Amino acid sequence: MATPDSDRRLSKFLSLVLRHQPQLIGLRLDDAGWANVTELLERLQQHGRGISRAALEAVVAHNDKQRFAFSPDGQRIRANQGHSVSIDLGYQPKAPPDFLYHGTAERNLASIRQHGLLKQKRHHVHLSADVATARSVGQRYGRPVVLTVAAGQMHDLGHPFYRSENGVWLTDSVPPQFILGAAAE
Repeated sequence: MATPDSDRRLSKFLSLVLRHQPQLIGLRLDDAGWANVTELLERLQQHGRGISRAALEAVVAHNDKQRFAFSPDGQRIRANQGHSVSIDLGYQPKAPPDFLYHGTAERNLASIRQHGLLKQKRHHVHLSADVATARSVGQRYGRPVVLTVAAGQMHDLGHPFYRSENGVWLTDSVPPQFILGAAAE
């Protein structure tokens, strides 16, 4: 029987494999980041992390951030965003709400004020539609700070935005002038 702790460990390992290091278990992702579910389960088994299809489905269904998705036919799986490997998620540009939020640690503020929000090794900067989600993201990195981003204004000036299947807003970068404020928690 799966426990919340074992589900969390599996989710973290799936994130590592499906977002950053598929080669760790000899997995192949297609150009859109999809992996064959049968191949994933076989590779997990071969690397001492064997799980059932039902356990995989449970992790995908119950992940609080909906990090993973199955293809409509259920034969493939991928991470919804956050990749550092080269893939094309196929997201179409979409108009964002006027304001979006980004959670970070207080220690990052000086750099963000100078350089803005940068995607670093990922494909995009991740933004939230609500403060609570941004706060929970920021808490993972230290004393949380929630930044307010003038997303509507950025979009009006030609910055493309995308929305992942799990509701995360994505953009290439957020220049400093579009960061309206920082609220420490």
